Amino acid sequence: MRIALVDDNKEDLLELGRLCRDFGEKNLCRVETASFSSGESFLKSFREGGFSVVFMDIFMDGINGVATSLRLREEDSACLLVFLTSSREFMPDAFSCHAFEYITKPISPERIFGVLADALKVLPPMQKYMEIPSGRKTARAFFADIMSVVTDAHYLDIQLSDGTVLRSRMTVSEFMERAGGDRRFISVNKGILLNADYIVDFEGSCCVLENGSQFPVRVRNRRNTEQAVQDYHFQKIRSQQGRRNYQ
Repeated sequence: MRIALVDDNKEDLLELGRLCRDFGEKNLCRVETASFSSGESFLKSFREGGFSVVFMDIFMDGINGVATSLRLREEDSACLLVFLTSSREFMPDAFSCHAFEYITKPISPERIFGVLADALKVLPPMQKYMEIPSGRKTARAFFADIMSVVTDAHYLDIQLSDGTVLRSRMTVSEFMERAGGDRRFISVNKGILLNADYIVDFEGSCCVLENGSQFPVRVRNRRNTEQAVQDYHFQKIRSQQGRRNYQ
């Protein structure tokens, strides 16, 4: 998620940047920020589709935030525009620019985190990833590419969609902690996690992935496992519909 920060207050810029990056770390998504101290400098470097979110201060020297945003909207109608101000006086003008949100200063972490969380719900889904220590190296793996995670003694064998297997010294609990509890990873048996996006069927006491791999499922928990997979796909569809409705 690329975020533009436009504010002529240096301290506010630094704080905003820090909060956006903290949000990315806590939500396991890559966040890049670009800071601009004036509307003029922002417009000079702006390109359509360059930013997912723009935090725009209203009261700035030179061209103000509302005028800057009107120029922005001439080129980009899709980015999410969040106004920052110490007064609500210009709120009607701000929303005429199709603002996503309006934040009154002083900035609070809770407010910024809440706005970014709402932004994630309507933006196209971003690729989450984790860093996995494997041997003497650390590999980056997108969640979407991880098909299965299987315990082997004190290690995990993490199979990717391209056939690569990363062997890492960690537990299933540690893996899920790194994944932020992402619901696509379903526990089908002790020491076995499967990515619900790759599950195509349940046959007898086995779960079948799209590449033909089969994994044993706890017999007494099979119904709960199937329900967890269905719930995940239902929530995924709802999320996609919500993004389409916003657009």
